[in-house]
Amino acid sequence: MSNKFDDKSLDLLYNAVLNLNTYEDCKSFFEDLCTIPEIKAMSQRLTVAKMLHDKCVYSEIVAQTGASTATISRVNRSLLYGNNGYEKVFDKLNKKNAG
Repeated sequence: MSNKFDDKSLDLLYNAVLNLNTYEDCKSFFEDLCTIPEIKAMSQRLTVAKMLHDKCVYSEIVAQTGASTATISRVNRSLLYGNNGYEKVFDKLNKKNAG
């Protein structure tokens, strides 16, 4: 597991996110924490990751999201060589939606 982001100063952020219990709490927190472009960028990356996970091709992802091929490639590298963060989220969302 990569420790490039392991830093005591990030503990507060990670623990804050872990303690958000509702959609509204989460929305309020991120709207206070981030600018609209930052939220949109994170949302776009997650959408790109989901589309790559679902085997969509780059041209379809560009057309639907407006993401650059550089962003798509970066997200694809995370899916292939990252810490499985996207996969864990998708698995949890799938289980939640199935149950």
